Amino acid sequence: MEDVTDKAAHDAPSGLTDAEVAERVAEGRSNANADLKTKPVWLIVCQHVCTLFNAVNLLLAVLVISTGSFRNLLFVWVVIANLGIGIFQEIRSKMVVDKLSIIAARKVRVIRSRERREVAVQDIVLDDLIELSHGDQVPADAIVCSGVASMNESLLTGESVPVGKSEGDQLMSGSFVDSGSLVAKVVRVGAESYAARINSEAKYIKKVNSEIMGTLNMIIRFATYLLGPLGVGLYLRTIATGSVTTDAVLTTVAALVGMIPQGLVLLTSTVLAIATIRLARSKVLVQQLYCIETLARVDVLCLDKTGTITSGHMEVQKVVDSALGDDDAADVETSISTIAHGLASDANETSNAILTYVDGRGVKPLPVARTIPFSSARKYSGCVCSNGRALVMGAAQFVLGEGSGAVGDSLRTLGERTRVLVVCEADGFDDDLAIKGEARLLGFVAIQDEIRRSASDTISFFKKQGVDLKIISGDDPVTVSAIASKVGVPHAERYVDASELDTPGKLFDAVSRYSVFGRVTPAQKRELVKAIKSQGHTVAMTGDGVNDVLALKEADCSVAMASGSDAARNVAEIVLVDNDFAHMPEVVAEGRRSINNLQRSASLFLVKTVFSAALALVCIVNPPYPFLPIQMSLISASIIGIPSFVLALEPNHERVTGNFLGNVLARSLPASVVISVVVGLATCTSGVMGLDFGQTSTLCTLLTALIGLALIARISRPMNPLRLALLFVSAGTVLIGCTLLKGLFEVSELNLQMWVFLVVAGGLGLIVFNLLYDRGTAAVCDEGGYSRFMRSLEEKHGRNRS
Repeated sequence: MEDVTDKAAHDAPSGLTDAEVAERVAEGRSNANADLKTKPVWLIVCQHVCTLFNAVNLLLAVLVISTGSFRNLLFVWVVIANLGIGIFQEIRSKMVVDKLSIIAARKVRVIRSRERREVAVQDIVLDDLIELSHGDQVPADAIVCSGVASMNESLLTGESVPVGKSEGDQLMSGSFVDSGSLVAKVVRVGAESYAARINSEAKYIKKVNSEIMGTLNMIIRFATYLLGPLGVGLYLRTIATGSVTTDAVLTTVAALVGMIPQGLVLLTSTVLAIATIRLARSKVLVQQLYCIETLARVDVLCLDKTGTITSGHMEVQKVVDSALGDDDAADVETSISTIAHGLASDANETSNAILTYVDGRGVKPLPVARTIPFSSARKYSGCVCSNGRALVMGAAQFVLGEGSGAVGDSLRTLGERTRVLVVCEADGFDDDLAIKGEARLLGFVAIQDEIRRSASDTISFFKKQGVDLKIISGDDPVTVSAIASKVGVPHAERYVDASELDTPGKLFDAVSRYSVFGRVTPAQKRELVKAIKSQGHTVAMTGDGVNDVLALKEADCSVAMASGSDAARNVAEIVLVDNDFAHMPEVVAEGRRSINNLQRSASLFLVKTVFSAALALVCIVNPPYPFLPIQMSLISASIIGIPSFVLALEPNHERVTGNFLGNVLARSLPASVVISVVVGLATCTSGVMGLDFGQTSTLCTLLTALIGLALIARISRPMNPLRLALLFVSAGTVLIGCTLLKGLFEVSELNLQMWVFLVVAGGLGLIVFNLLYDRGTAAVCDEGGYSRFMRSLEEKHGRNRS
């Protein structure tokens, strides 16, 4: 790199010729494809279409079509609706992110054939000479050839203090020019640049950490294992009894459709999609549906200081005279106002903070005859007033020289989380802009990171929710600790310099001991998140820079600011469009509403899955299966679909407790068992009662609806007007389906035997159901062996998938 540096520093400013540019483009040495792209639409569609769930339902639909009974294809619309919602939501998120990614539209000034030209970022080639000035972003890694500038590398390193760059220094792609100007030679382009290398490490496919998704996949996988043998066995057994092929196919499909919880998949997608729409109204973009659930379960939140707790801007904390008092502070304010206004055309973050401060206080500047711009080499800026008075402001050791030791106590007194500049009067400046004579101290300006107004309230919310907070930053740990204490982060005094955590063992131990981590590299951020996850925690990570990308990708749920880097936005599951961290409590509340209500509604769906599988086993011995697909559609709509969607959208901000599968099965298994028993009895005794298939299927439909209504009543407690109305609507839907629309649903008239069986078996079933329901929910609340078994089942499934 030294050879490259020397060569870059001595290159003539003529730049590349057009022929040399064309040669490099032909060799692939251009800056093309340096950014991180979102998924193309065709890939999004393929990922949603090509699933096991869709494949199974397609096979069942083909079987029904082969019979010519098209009205029994009603279940297909559920699959299509679920597919449409998933595709629409992801494409919508892609479009929003693409709109946020506007860097590709920027132009870069280059020197080619001794001419200054403007080219697109992707058209830069290796060895190009680029001109950069205040506010410009470095498009590719480069070496400074001439000029001096102060660079903001916070998006890359997390360090908020500007870094000085001069001839021979390296510039990292993604950094910004804070002040000054320079000419640099491009030494790495495209995938070889610093930002692109970090992006490439984040391009692995991240497994979604979702209990709901895991449960749905497990149920679908389990049902798929049973579909083949049960379907073949039930079909052959039905044919063996003399049934025609069409009837055998329809009853077999009815059993298999009942075993697949299509509605639960649709409900989950719909509820989470509605949650994303609600959050979008609050300027929160959800790019991955299931991350809403994950954030509701988070127990450790890792925060990057810059952009989350702080706004990324600076502010003046205090202006005092040389005695740290206010007696002569007015003169100090006038002095800094004069310097800042004189350099307003090339204002950096420090100057902007001072301008905001003095303009807000109405401090008028003095007329200026000459300005001394800030230099990262000199570490000060200044001016000469029209009356000949010379003023200077900057770092104490550069302005006061050997006299800086005398103000050391004053600098420490002004605070750990501030950057203190001295304001002095001088005899003037020479031709090299050096200070003439000895600088005379006028006072001090304390500048600090601007803390977001909502930061304290947001931190307080997570503290009350029992979420452990970790601050991970590239800044000095003492400064980060002071800022964390200011906003109320628990144990903020426990900080560590991550540069000392040079082994995996030290880093793992530090996770439990410290709450604030400073001087953290991008790779260390990822390792810290891994270490926290390895201790059994669900981790969320917030960030906005390229240096956060690896950790964002590793976290269970990642949150990025829209004003941050493209890479951070693209890998994050949640993007705060207005860069306001205060929206996080809204996201958590929306997640809790979705998850708690889904747990309640999912029990309705799993009832059908379990009793369908159980009855299929019974009917292999004693065929035929007692339902038609159209009757299963009636049960799905009235007992499952309508109530589940209404209940899933109710307000619910309770903390998410227990595991998803355990909570759901505790409510659904009692109903599944009772339905399986009473419907099995009806099927087995239908011959004794002299019932034909139509009468038997009608009786089984009514028994299933009766127990289903009882389950709706139990999961709706405590009852309110909406839930009571829902119960009546569900019962009314069954009634209409069995009377006014009985021809559509192939429902027969009830005779005396059917009425007697319905009253006796239905009454006994209700009693047994309520007893089993009480025991099941009590077992979950007590965290007994039942819940532990459910957790172990989910964990085993997770290991098998990985």
